Amino acid sequence: MVPNTLIEALGIEIITLEEGYVKATMPVDERTRQPFGYLHGGASVALAETVASFGAFQLIDQETENTFGLEINANHVRSKRDGIVTAEGQVLHRGRTTQIWEIKIKDENGKLICVSRCTMAIVPKRE
Repeated sequence: MVPNTLIEALGIEIITLEEGYVKATMPVDERTRQPFGYLHGGASVALAETVASFGAFQLIDQETENTFGLEINANHVRSKRDGIVTAEGQVLHRGRTTQIWEIKIKDENGKLICVSRCTMAIVPKRE
């Protein structure tokens, strides 16, 4: 979807992009596994921040503002070896200078793999 970025490298696809809600998928394969064969926690965090970033961008004045990840945490609940994971993110707080997003990553059966919270900073564009 976004050439020459981490998004492309990890195979992340944005499925739904609505005001305050984002859904995306990512494969669990050689690009996203850690050396022991399981989904890398860092790949899950990258997916979560991607969802929050796309969502936050939809809620700002794109002509005058930018948005950047300020803080992210993740609880890795269940391991996964292959297949697809789906992340769904919803805005919890929409402030003037920050947004807080909750992202849940699940497997094909709806089992929770990871839950994350990401704070996005809203900053004025530089001239």
